[in-house]
Amino acid sequence: MDDWDEDTTTTSSTAQGSSWNTGKGGFGGDHSSRGTDENGNEDKGSSWNSAESGFRGRGRGRGGGRGSAGRGFRNGGGRDEGGADDNEDGFVGGTGGRGARGGFRSGGGGGGSGREGFGGGYRGKDEEVFSKVSDPNMGGEADGENAGPKVTYVPPALSEEESSIFAHYESGINFDKYDDILVDVSGSNPPKAIMTFEEAALCESLNRNVSKSGYKKPTPVQKHGIPIISAGRDLMACAQTGSGKTAAFLLPILQKLMADGVAASRFSEVQEPEAIIVAPTRELINQIYMEARKFAHGTCVRPVVVYGGISTGYTIREILKGCNVLCGTPGRLLDVIGRGKIGLSKLRYLVLDEADRMLDMGFEPDMRKLVSSPGMPRKEDRQTLMFSATYPEDIQRLAADFLKMDYLFLAVGVVGGACSDVEQVVVQVTKFSKRDQLLDVLKTTGTERTMVFVETKRQADFIATFLCQEKVPTTSIHGDREQREREQALGDFRSGKCPVLVATSVAARGLDIKDVQHVVNFDLPNNIDEYVHRIGRTGRCGNTGKAVCFFDPEANGDLARSLVKVLSGAQQEVPKWLEEAAFSAHGTTGFNPSGRVFASTDSRKAGSFQNDRAGQPAVAPSAAADDDDEWE
Repeated sequence: MDDWDEDTTTTSSTAQGSSWNTGKGGFGGDHSSRGTDENGNEDKGSSWNSAESGFRGRGRGRGGGRGSAGRGFRNGGGRDEGGADDNEDGFVGGTGGRGARGGFRSGGGGGGSGREGFGGGYRGKDEEVFSKVSDPNMGGEADGENAGPKVTYVPPALSEEESSIFAHYESGINFDKYDDILVDVSGSNPPKAIMTFEEAALCESLNRNVSKSGYKKPTPVQKHGIPIISAGRDLMACAQTGSGKTAAFLLPILQKLMADGVAASRFSEVQEPEAIIVAPTRELINQIYMEARKFAHGTCVRPVVVYGGISTGYTIREILKGCNVLCGTPGRLLDVIGRGKIGLSKLRYLVLDEADRMLDMGFEPDMRKLVSSPGMPRKEDRQTLMFSATYPEDIQRLAADFLKMDYLFLAVGVVGGACSDVEQVVVQVTKFSKRDQLLDVLKTTGTERTMVFVETKRQADFIATFLCQEKVPTTSIHGDREQREREQALGDFRSGKCPVLVATSVAARGLDIKDVQHVVNFDLPNNIDEYVHRIGRTGRCGNTGKAVCFFDPEANGDLARSLVKVLSGAQQEVPKWLEEAAFSAHGTTGFNPSGRVFASTDSRKAGSFQNDRAGQPAVAPSAAADDDDEWE
């Protein structure tokens, strides 16, 4: 058996001897001293971190009875150099109380091959319970003292039916408003924009696939992005959520590869893709892969996707069938490169989707490791493309290290603000009135698909359990759920079996789910960029949607000013009480609630931008920095 068939993964034992009356269904509770939650916020009672060791208390319980909280510790010191799966590093012990299930998770934090542990989490309505019992007879050769069973999950085979491959939803009644959006391209000698897909000079196969996908005319980011990429220029593109950024970079890349006669080969033990696309979450990278597969259908170009939570052996077998476009999350991507299954000498395109997230303190080390990998062409010898809905100035400074000096900055004006197709409603709440308010909202949505965003994984399980008890079919998704559970949860939500999806930040970016009519921010994020990404799950492609935000003045006061700017910029009603909170908020000197024309602008225009980052302050850790592993 090949060495890569043996997945070195984390032991996940169900310590039956340490729990009483283990329940079925239910939710997993967390209990310990003090630490950070899923988005990096201080969370009393969820965990504690100790300097670099990063011990984190977290019990895993699935009991429906009393005391379904567990106790344990997590050692998150250091990320795996091998990175076979970056879902969760460290140790988690669990001793359940009454109605809980204890558990033990290992996964050394030093170098060596990566490890993945199995997380607990809420079991959605009618979902299968997947056993997490460790079997000493499972797995291959021992890998030191932390050897455990290998991850054997293989995703279901994708349908080859064209009706499935090209399934799409129609553009909404406001799609034509995209023509009125202001666009700003900064940098030297930008190429002329296209007005139709015919002007993009795509080959016959691509044109046919574009037509089957329901694309009739390009969006602004496509009108400008496609010719820029086709001209060989590096690009940093900022456009609102749901505006067609994925097609904007896939179409010119695939066109160039097809024009050059690139074809996938099964006869090489080391595959050398011409394009690598990186995204922060498994769900988003899989979505990008599905788009690449759709546009490349019937051609010789073969896209492949790699991410954690599935069998490494299966992943590498898929790579060895031929790989021209490699889509991946950072940890698994670095792993397959480190295993010698991917070569970089032929790489032409490096794409970072959700680039602001990819370049913050959570993933910046991985990105630097990727571009310094053996064989990786210098930035002068490759084309680097970055896309996101938000670009803080400090991220633009970091991006200069990855882009050519003459890169172009494409800013597509947000339709009046975050997205004017989304009706935004802010409801004043208290900490203890949120659940009742949520039930009131869901009574009005009926069976329409609704995403409920919360701040912590524990809260996601708790709210999902509560809603199911209230006879609202609900499922949840967060970083502690196994990959098959995450896929099943999304599948149940897409199909309408569970019209309510409770999610943490793992689902906040990029996910394009058909007919999401409502987004509820049960817990507001700690930064406005994350809010923009969250509400962007609805109102996509010219369709309309509604976003309800629960605002607790005591907990969310620091976000008041930014929230008023987003609302006023999108021509939304701003409650008088929220304006008063914004004007009385700390540091409101010169506060002006008028909205911006563009979500982000080119830092170089301000004259303060310097490619030399010496002396620049380090970028603050992102909201989810402490849970980067769970993101993947």
